[in-house]
Amino acid sequence: MPIPESYLHHEQQQIHLPVSIFKEPYHQYTAKELLDYYRHRQTVKFFPVCEVDQTTPDFIEKVLHNEFEFNHETYALGPVINWLKNPSDDIEWLILLHKGYYLVGLMKLFHETGNNQYLKKWIDLTDSWIDQVNDPGFIATDVTGRRIQNWIYVFYYLIDKHSQTEVNNGFLLRFLTSLEKQVDYLINHLAPARNHRTLELHAVFLAALVFPEFKKADHWLSFSLQALADNADTDILADGVHCELSTFYHHIVLKNLLAIKRLATLNQITMPERFDAAVIRALNFSLFVHRPDGQIPSLSDGDSGCFYELLQLGYELYGGEHLHFVFSQGKQGSPPDNAVQAFVDSGYFILRSPWEKQDEPYHDARYLVFDCGPLGAGNHGHLDLLNIEMSAYGRSLIVDPGRYTYDESGETNWRVLFRSTRYHNTVEVDGNNQINYNYSARKGKYKISGPHAKPEVINFVSGNQCQLLHGKALSHQYSVTHQRKIFFINGEYWLIWDILQDNQSHQYALRYHLAPQAQNHTHIHQTGNIVSVNSPGLLLMQATSHETEALIEPGFISTVYGKKQQAPIINFQCHTDNTIFDSLLFPYKYHRPEIAWNMLDAETKQQETNPGTTSTFCLTIKTGSETKKDLFFIAHDNKPRRWQYGVFNCSGYFCYFRLNEENQLDNFFTGPESFIHMEEQPLIMKGRK
Repeated sequence: MPIPESYLHHEQQQIHLPVSIFKEPYHQYTAKELLDYYRHRQTVKFFPVCEVDQTTPDFIEKVLHNEFEFNHETYALGPVINWLKNPSDDIEWLILLHKGYYLVGLMKLFHETGNNQYLKKWIDLTDSWIDQVNDPGFIATDVTGRRIQNWIYVFYYLIDKHSQTEVNNGFLLRFLTSLEKQVDYLINHLAPARNHRTLELHAVFLAALVFPEFKKADHWLSFSLQALADNADTDILADGVHCELSTFYHHIVLKNLLAIKRLATLNQITMPERFDAAVIRALNFSLFVHRPDGQIPSLSDGDSGCFYELLQLGYELYGGEHLHFVFSQGKQGSPPDNAVQAFVDSGYFILRSPWEKQDEPYHDARYLVFDCGPLGAGNHGHLDLLNIEMSAYGRSLIVDPGRYTYDESGETNWRVLFRSTRYHNTVEVDGNNQINYNYSARKGKYKISGPHAKPEVINFVSGNQCQLLHGKALSHQYSVTHQRKIFFINGEYWLIWDILQDNQSHQYALRYHLAPQAQNHTHIHQTGNIVSVNSPGLLLMQATSHETEALIEPGFISTVYGKKQQAPIINFQCHTDNTIFDSLLFPYKYHRPEIAWNMLDAETKQQETNPGTTSTFCLTIKTGSETKKDLFFIAHDNKPRRWQYGVFNCSGYFCYFRLNEENQLDNFFTGPESFIHMEEQPLIMKGRK
């Protein structure tokens, strides 16, 4: 499609850019002179960033006809776009329209093909937006920040030194004036903190760097450098996790911080030390939170996804062979010293099998993340205290369902459901959320109010290839105390105990959300008091009391905003006062193991006043030709015991033994203040906290 003459530069047009935007002598330049200057300028280096989904040829082909698809909703906006009207019920749709990632796609394709229809469409859309949207902060300042970035990425293609494109003075004047106006508005209306402030400061820094000819650029640069350092140092907690405690938004922030560092490095700008220190902390969390399959869990308002490119960029900018090891999936670099990691400020704990294991592919490792932390700053936290996600052998097995949507319209309020306690891998009490979460007439949507649930990490012990985690949740919505103990055994499987305590009866529901591949392939079998749940790659067993019922509920998993997949939920429920759910999570690659769960008649050295608070049992595990026995002696009521079973004598709160096929001791583990006694001499193995 030929471009109309009205969009081309005419030699006789000598419209000059206004003094109010540029320093001398640039305000005297014509459009041709300005474009020529930028195309030959050597003092500034920058790069475009393309949003993959919105810059494909197929996506851009629809944009040429004013047809836009965001979040799996497509609308044709007609020959003249009304930028102030949202055709969707979801505000996120309009937000994406105004952020303008597709504008970068138009100019990228123009740059690659030389087809003027892409240039013309960019000019048409930008001119139309400038005509209609008088408020540079329309919708929200973070939208302004992202749009500024995308407009500058468009400018990168316009001033490419190989380009011969010329646009008329009138349009270029409008474009640059609007861009300057938006940056100036943004720097005076920045979000006070967190991820929106980060991306907004990124936009200001980028504009200052790319347009040092602007009169206000020096102020933008000095302000953004200090503000970015302050923001990064404040928002990235001491343990490296972003303060909103969302795995997805952590990586969105990290992407912005690394892009800023890359720009600074290219242009020989020194970032403040506290900025670099915060980025390195954030990279360390990213390294550990990535599952072995390369994806991140969707904890608290997030999508899943792989962010190895951020680890690679971090390695290029800061070094670090641990980063190299993870983004290369174990092919290069060196593994971290520990596979197990505690992020104490955020309450995230990673239990992972060893980074390197002979004859085992990198992605086969076993992985579990445990959330025993606060709700997080801002409004992204889910009501998911003591939640887990688990994967093994390259597959997600127990999954955090994600966020799905921010839209609260429709017959089902999916936003509220996906955020609720029942939509996480924890225990729901009497159908309540852990925090008050109800409709606010003033806000016109559901809001969290009142005191948050209180998390407490009681202990975290590691040793002899085993790890014991013990966390507690106290909710103001009910009187029940919920404790969860997680034991990771030899990097192979997990045992989870959920201890519910109160002096009155409640309806308890322990749920495990399985991955979509388990849909229509999950079955429950019960033999005596042992329930077995068989699903692809996972054997989930529960030692139930007589009043516990196990059932499969319909559910959904969302790994990408606006898209959900059916996935089964396993619900163990009972109505009682005090109870303990004993869960075994055993992942496997090809063949399901044969496991016998038998209670042990272990003698105790003191009279039992509350025998229901102890667990003494043996798991006989047959995998292929190998058989092993794992013995457990556990007191859940914080009262120490002394047990004797055959030759085994132990005391305290938690003791574990592994026996091989010859009944020889292969491994053992003791929890805090727990001991193993052999021939009257205590053999003590205390884990590291």
